[in-house]
Amino acid sequence: MSHDIRLFKLVTGETVIGKWAADGLKITAVASLQNAPAQQGNGMQLVILPYGYPFETAFIAEIDTKHIIFQHPVIPEELKTKYLEILTNITIVPNSSIITDTNAPGTSPIITK
Repeated sequence: MSHDIRLFKLVTGETVIGKWAADGLKITAVASLQNAPAQQGNGMQLVILPYGYPFETAFIAEIDTKHIIFQHPVIPEELKTKYLEILTNITIVPNSSIITDTNAPGTSPIITK
Protein backbone atom coordinates (compact mmCIF):
# COMPACT_ATOMS: atom_id res chain seq x y z
CA MET A 1 0.00 0.00 0.00
CA SER A 2 1.47 3.29 -1.07
CA HIS A 3 1.03 6.36 1.09
CA ASP A 4 0.85 9.89 -0.28
CA ILE A 5 3.25 11.52 2.19
CA ARG A 6 3.63 15.28 1.94
CA LEU A 7 5.46 18.09 3.72
CA PHE A 8 3.57 21.28 4.67
CA LYS A 9 3.89 24.68 6.29
CA LEU A 10 0.85 25.59 8.40
CA VAL A 11 -0.64 29.02 9.08
CA THR A 12 0.88 28.76 12.59
CA GLY A 13 4.37 28.64 11.03
CA GLU A 14 4.91 24.99 11.93
CA THR A 15 6.38 22.51 9.46
CA VAL A 16 4.57 19.18 9.47
CA ILE A 17 4.63 15.92 7.56
CA GLY A 18 1.62 13.68 7.09
CA LYS A 19 -0.44 11.44 4.86
CA TRP A 20 -2.64 13.20 2.34
CA ALA A 21 -6.19 11.86 2.69
CA ALA A 22 -7.84 10.33 -0.36
CA ASP A 23 -10.64 12.92 -0.26
CA GLY A 24 -8.06 15.75 -0.35
CA LEU A 25 -9.66 17.55 2.60
CA LYS A 26 -7.22 16.69 5.39
CA ILE A 27 -3.84 15.30 6.31
CA THR A 28 -3.65 12.40 8.75
CA ALA A 29 -1.01 10.91 11.05
CA VAL A 30 0.50 14.38 11.33
CA ALA A 31 4.01 14.79 12.74
CA SER A 32 5.69 18.04 13.68
CA LEU A 33 9.26 18.69 12.49
CA GLN A 34 11.48 20.62 14.88
CA ASN A 35 15.18 21.49 14.96
CA ALA A 36 17.28 20.69 18.02
CA PRO A 37 20.98 21.04 18.78
CA ALA A 38 22.95 17.89 18.06
CA GLN A 39 24.41 16.03 21.03
CA GLN A 40 27.84 15.94 19.41
CA GLY A 41 29.45 18.70 17.43
CA ASN A 42 28.03 22.03 16.42
CA GLY A 43 25.26 20.80 14.16
CA MET A 44 21.50 20.59 14.31
CA GLN A 45 19.27 17.55 14.12
CA LEU A 46 15.70 17.14 12.96
CA VAL A 47 13.20 15.85 15.53
CA ILE A 48 9.95 14.21 14.41
CA LEU A 49 7.25 14.47 17.09
CA PRO A 50 3.53 13.74 17.18
CA TYR A 51 1.61 16.90 16.36
CA GLY A 52 0.50 18.35 19.69
CA TYR A 53 3.39 16.90 21.71
CA PRO A 54 3.71 16.78 24.78
CA PHE A 55 -0.08 16.52 25.13
CA GLU A 56 -0.37 14.03 22.28
CA THR A 57 1.99 11.07 22.34
CA ALA A 58 0.66 9.17 19.32
CA PHE A 59 0.53 10.09 15.63
CA ILE A 60 -3.26 10.44 15.50
CA ALA A 61 -3.68 14.12 14.64
CA GLU A 62 -5.64 15.21 11.59
CA ILE A 63 -5.44 18.72 10.14
CA ASP A 64 -7.89 20.27 7.72
CA THR A 65 -6.25 21.43 4.48
CA LYS A 66 -7.55 24.97 4.97
CA HIS A 67 -4.77 25.41 7.56
CA ILE A 68 -2.02 24.74 4.99
CA ILE A 69 -0.30 27.76 3.47
CA PHE A 70 2.48 25.98 1.58
CA GLN A 71 3.25 22.49 0.35
CA HIS A 72 6.91 21.66 -0.19
CA PRO A 73 7.34 20.34 -3.73
CA VAL A 74 10.01 17.76 -2.86
CA ILE A 75 10.44 15.63 0.25
CA PRO A 76 13.81 13.96 0.85
CA GLU A 77 13.51 10.16 0.73
CA GLU A 78 15.37 9.90 4.05
CA LEU A 79 12.67 12.00 5.72
CA LYS A 80 9.89 9.85 4.23
CA THR A 81 11.69 6.70 5.39
CA LYS A 82 12.16 7.99 8.95
CA TYR A 83 8.51 9.10 9.08
CA LEU A 84 7.31 5.64 8.01
CA GLU A 85 9.69 3.95 10.46
CA ILE A 86 8.25 6.01 13.31
CA LEU A 87 4.64 5.32 12.31
CA THR A 88 5.09 1.59 11.84
CA ASN A 89 7.87 0.90 14.35
CA ILE A 90 9.64 -1.04 11.60
CA THR A 91 13.15 -0.19 10.41
CA ILE A 92 13.43 0.13 6.63
CA VAL A 93 16.82 -0.88 5.21
CA PRO A 94 18.10 -0.45 1.68
CA ASN A 95 18.47 -3.66 -0.34
CA SER A 96 22.26 -3.45 -0.34
CA SER A 97 22.45 -3.68 3.46
CA ILE A 98 20.26 -6.75 3.93
CA ILE A 99 22.24 -9.57 5.50
CA THR A 100 21.47 -13.00 4.13
CA ASP A 101 22.74 -16.38 5.26
CA THR A 102 25.44 -16.24 2.57
CA ASN A 103 26.99 -12.95 3.71
CA ALA A 104 26.19 -12.89 7.44
CA PRO A 105 29.13 -12.35 9.78
CA GLY A 106 30.63 -15.60 11.07
CA THR A 107 29.27 -17.78 8.29
CA SER A 108 31.11 -19.54 5.56
CA PRO A 109 29.87 -20.68 2.16
CA ILE A 110 28.36 -24.14 2.05
CA ILE A 111 30.52 -26.57 0.11
CA THR A 112 28.81 -29.59 -1.41
CA LYS A 113 30.41 -32.49 -3.25
